[in-house]
Amino acid sequence: MLIIIESGSTKADWLIIQENKRSLHSTMGFNPFFHSSEFVAETIQNDNILKEYFDQQGDIYFYGAGCSSLELNKTIKDGFLKVFKKAKVSVDHDLLAAGLSLYRNKDVIACILGTGSNSVYFDGKNLSEQVPALGYILGDEGSGSFFGKRILADFLYKRLPKEMQLGVEELGLTKDEIFKRVYMETNANVFLASMSPILINNRNLDYSQRLIREGFELFIDRHVMCFPNCYDVEVSFVGSISALLSGELEAICKEKGLSVGQIIRRPIDALAEYHLNRILN
Repeated sequence: MLIIIESGSTKADWLIIQENKRSLHSTMGFNPFFHSSEFVAETIQNDNILKEYFDQQGDIYFYGAGCSSLELNKTIKDGFLKVFKKAKVSVDHDLLAAGLSLYRNKDVIACILGTGSNSVYFDGKNLSEQVPALGYILGDEGSGSFFGKRILADFLYKRLPKEMQLGVEELGLTKDEIFKRVYMETNANVFLASMSPILINNRNLDYSQRLIREGFELFIDRHVMCFPNCYDVEVSFVGSISALLSGELEAICKEKGLSVGQIIRRPIDALAEYHLNRILN
């Protein structure tokens, strides 16, 4: 059994490989900044589709948002080992998943634009960061949580275009509910990012185009142009925001003189090929 998991803060894609059979499954995303090992274990245990694999031997590779240190990684690993007692579990950063899935035998600036945002320089072996990811309060420029934060603020200030104002109202959100979800409950970043479809569905509005440009320009200025040779290598992206707004993203990169390589919504298949090639070789 080989299980590869690519997890953002919102959703995790699981690719389960047994002999020649591949099964794709999705769960909520696990982030050690927000979830304990007990929570991870309980969530997996309650998943009926995963139950048949609990007692099987094999390798599990988890790549996740927030998995940036041995201590944080241990939180996720311990949660998995409570359930998959016979498996070997490896936990690493989602930046490594981005690098491995976007690398094409030449150096690349690998970027994540999903619920959150981040970037790394990858030469096929080594990851090099120039600036840290600051999370949804201080950073996450150009991400779903970045756009969601602005949409909700403008909703409460009554500054959204009519179409978008109605879109938020249809969700039944009030000021009290928004404050509760943002300031009092866990996974505020996921809640904020859940507003991004309202932006994407109204992407042709002037308001939306201005906000998309602002977010992407901030991301590029802070997380791409920080690399001294950013004009000499490909800049590639993974994540739902980069894929769903690929036209705007590519146009802004072109304006800034950057060469866009790949834009992949879900890197799980590329990760699978990487691990299968390692097994075969």
